[in-house]
Amino acid sequence: MNYFELFELPIALDLDEKQLKAKYLSLQQQFHPDVAADKEQAVVRSSEINQAFKALSNVDSRAAYLLALNKQDHHLDESIHDFEFLQSALEIREQLDDAIDAEQLTGLKHDVGQWLNSLIREFKLDYDEEDWIEARETVRKLRFFQKVLADIDKKEDQLLDDEDFSLDDDF
Repeated sequence: MNYFELFELPIALDLDEKQLKAKYLSLQQQFHPDVAADKEQAVVRSSEINQAFKALSNVDSRAAYLLALNKQDHHLDESIHDFEFLQSALEIREQLDDAIDAEQLTGLKHDVGQWLNSLIREFKLDYDEEDWIEARETVRKLRFFQKVLADIDKKEDQLLDDEDFSLDDDF
């Protein structure tokens, strides 16, 4: 099963996220175990739909899936080999660790967004040119920045929780 075909989307890194979400919800309704005649088949199909949606929802997993379609997804769990990138990654991690307010996190999120946009352009070129080694390296970098974004979101939540909590609060 091709995930792009399942959601009736073109096979590409860029996709219409609203269309993806709408088709996902439609398929989940259609194959929900509570409404299907064949419950076992519906559970299997529903699981496949979830897996496909998860793979296409984020740019890093979508890029990895595009490599998989071309049988070029091996060694994606290897370390990143680009020393300059690793230095920048370390600096970004340090900035995240040192961030103490929402303004710093917003700035960091903006910087990460710029990195992601650059990597997306790089992946598209690598993919179009079938430069699979570089495409795999770019997917590793995309994964790193997706993780950083998730960590920024966690830290934002922590800051909000800390602001909402005060020792003066009545319990």
